[in-house]
Amino acid sequence: MRLVLISDTHNQQSSLVLPAGDALVHAGDFTMRGAEVEVAAFGAWLEAQPFRHKIVVAGNHDFLFEREPRFARSLLPGAAHYLFDSEVTLEGLRFWGAPWQPWFLDWAFNLQRGEEIAAKWALIPEGVDVLITHGPPMGTADRTARGENVGCADLGEAMARVKPRLSVFGHIHEGYGVHGDKVNAAICDEKYRPVNRPIVVDLARGGGAPVFVPESSW
Repeated sequence: MRLVLISDTHNQQSSLVLPAGDALVHAGDFTMRGAEVEVAAFGAWLEAQPFRHKIVVAGNHDFLFEREPRFARSLLPGAAHYLFDSEVTLEGLRFWGAPWQPWFLDWAFNLQRGEEIAAKWALIPEGVDVLITHGPPMGTADRTARGENVGCADLGEAMARVKPRLSVFGHIHEGYGVHGDKVNAAICDEKYRPVNRPIVVDLARGGGAPVFVPESSW
């Protein structure tokens, strides 16, 4: 299955040129403040994208999904898979998604480091092929412009237990890129400019490492 990975589009997803693929994965922060009009616009854009599968988690900017989750979900296409501490199996591949990050200012989906957030990561089952979280694990693509590593150590421990074949996240725009089997797919840079490209990866059913597809082959 060919996956097209994006995150942190912040209302600017219509500016993207997306390559062809089987599944579009968005790792959160598709809005700036999670207003109804922003979520509705993202939903309309998502519905128009020509992918067989569309998988979404919310991010810390997407407040409507924290405050009114049922209503927010209704603004996304019915065929889209919105993952909230949940999973979906598509063409033999298991995807798990969750929006949480360690407490980060006054944004949505904040949890305290330690027991509170670890309880969420404990829900991730073994055997997941693709783990989609909004925030990164500690020490991987999580360094801010101020030089602080703000990823989640408990997420890293959960990943060591689960061993997903591919981990997708965003949140820290400065960390964009491929880091082994971990991908920070943030489209916007730290100034909210949509300067980064989608990341494309092929993942075979039944096992094997992800194969990243260079832009020249799109």
